[in-house]
Amino acid sequence: MPKLLLTPALVSNADCPADRKRLDMFDIQTKGLVLEVRESGGKTYYLRYQNQRGRTRQMRLADAKDVSLSQARTLADKARNKIAMGEDPMEEKKVLRQVPTFAKFIDEQYMPFVKTYKRSWDTDVSLLKNHLLPRFANRYLDTICRQDIQKMHYDRRAAGAAPGSANRLLIMMRYIFNLALKWEVPGIKANPCAGVPLLEVNNKKERYLSIEEAQRLYEAVCKSENTMLKYIVPMLILTGARKREVLDAKWQDFDFTRRIWRIPMSKSGKARHVPLSDGALTVLSTMPRNLKTDHVFANPQTDKPYVSIFVAWNTARKHAGLADVRMHDLRHSFASLLINSGRTLYEVQHILGHTQVKTTQRYAHLSQDTLLAAANTATAAVGAVMLPVVNSPSAQSLQIC
Repeated sequence: MPKLLLTPALVSNADCPADRKRLDMFDIQTKGLVLEVRESGGKTYYLRYQNQRGRTRQMRLADAKDVSLSQARTLADKARNKIAMGEDPMEEKKVLRQVPTFAKFIDEQYMPFVKTYKRSWDTDVSLLKNHLLPRFANRYLDTICRQDIQKMHYDRRAAGAAPGSANRLLIMMRYIFNLALKWEVPGIKANPCAGVPLLEVNNKKERYLSIEEAQRLYEAVCKSENTMLKYIVPMLILTGARKREVLDAKWQDFDFTRRIWRIPMSKSGKARHVPLSDGALTVLSTMPRNLKTDHVFANPQTDKPYVSIFVAWNTARKHAGLADVRMHDLRHSFASLLINSGRTLYEVQHILGHTQVKTTQRYAHLSQDTLLAAANTATAAVGAVMLPVVNSPSAQSLQIC
């Protein structure tokens, strides 16, 4: 291991001895710089150093054909500076080799995970296949930056997609990188989706049944040829449950003593518990029990849960003059009734099974009567001292009672 002052001429003319496979030449000018000369004639610059644990490491800098001696010394100085600052260049390279590509992370980690709990994982497959993998498949996760995410979001919108469709890609990428951070995937230190705003979406249809409309709808479902519809629809509006949750309900899911309905698999992939109101208990106690099946609202013809009840529902809502009411609006109406009765968003959130209160806020519709009653509390409190004296008959006719 000769120590000498490396020069361009020496580097150019250096040969490996015939009896050796490799010769290491240490530069006395630049600490740690080594020129490796191999029997094949190849020459490579290395940096030999001690890491923070005192272990001797040797890091490849560059092939002697690619850089000059001066450039090799500069590379060595930069690497030693990092080492002095507590960084280990070899460990950095090791981490870089462990960073997966986007496609590999999706295939080996993301999809196996979401399939364990997410009922709509096939939607993820579609978004990945049609939009995300064509763009990011061969990119290493640590090379995807905020500008890439912004461009993806912009390009999807520019291609004519609705704001909600463009947002779905952003939301999915945000979730993918959040999981990478949570699982401490090598090289991932931040979520590139952070700070990229969602597009404004104004297509949410809000529809709530009034008491009179609910009465008309109930009368219509009672006349339906589908004999189970008159139990299914009230159960939906009296519990706020989703259609599929009601159609798939089993008798063993109901604890009548504690008045709790346990839904084993909700939209979030987790079990949730719904309190059974007096009305819901009445529905369950008055409906006929099919002893051939465990399903509460089974199709009497097949003894299995309905695949779809749209035809019967569509006929009933049209007969009631409520063709614009969707079945999911019964859930909206349930939430609206609770809010207008003075229940808190926290209570409604837990009954509906929402993980975030902002989702519940969408249903927090207050009727005009409720708002007017709230506004009149100010009149009741200070009206005697703030209202003008009413004298003329015309003014009296306008006085708020």
